[in-house]
Amino acid sequence: FIQMLRSAKKRDVLQLLRRAPKEMRPFLVEAAVATQSVASLAALSDFLDFSKEPKALVEKFLYTAAFSPRPSRELLHLVLDKLDGKQLAPETWETGIVAVGSLVGKLCQQKLCGLQVVERGVETILRGLRGAQEEPEVVIYLLALGNAMLPETIPTLLDHAEDGPTAVTAAATSALQRFPIPHISSKVKQVMRRIFHQKRKSYDKTCRLAAAEILLHNHPSPMDVINILLATSEMETEMATFLLLKVQNSL
Repeated sequence: FIQMLRSAKKRDVLQLLRRAPKEMRPFLVEAAVATQSVASLAALSDFLDFSKEPKALVEKFLYTAAFSPRPSRELLHLVLDKLDGKQLAPETWETGIVAVGSLVGKLCQQKLCGLQVVERGVETILRGLRGAQEEPEVVIYLLALGNAMLPETIPTLLDHAEDGPTAVTAAATSALQRFPIPHISSKVKQVMRRIFHQKRKSYDKTCRLAAAEILLHNHPSPMDVINILLATSEMETEMATFLLLKVQNSL
């Protein structure tokens, strides 16, 4: 079916989407995204109205875009255009921002970080994060940054990891866990030590465990291992056991 869509014209794909029974539309949307032809994406752009379409159909489109293994610049462009300046349901907006992060990350993996549409995607996430007032909103933007995995956003993630409330710290440390070893610098490790050992304030155990995992999975120093082991004596049994297993695996 995807092979057939690849050779179809925009008007044919659009007609197919509009005439299909409602129960078939999610399948057709998924297939059109998978096709990623200019005609299919143009047809989706005309067909999908994020403010009117059933949320389930819009979310099907966004999830399919986010999980696309090798997305095109046109797909990111389509998602950004659909989100830009529109009054959307909160669930649609959240899924859309996380999808933008995923698409940016995958395009950068294809060495396409320099594309104007990728830069637009990054700026959309960072601008939204700077303007976010509510904690759940901040968390969504941090999840998007975690999906994007851009080294230049690590300082932003560190600030939120160390100084944010629990949900924000958890989202930021989770995002940092996704970065490969070359990007876990001494500065990242310093912040993770302060979080794990609670140097500046108390942190939720989930955040402390994430910080410890980052230290143990990225060329840990002997002193880091010793200090983590010493800290387990003051922890509840479950958390201490988990960390001991992590240390054993690391060794």
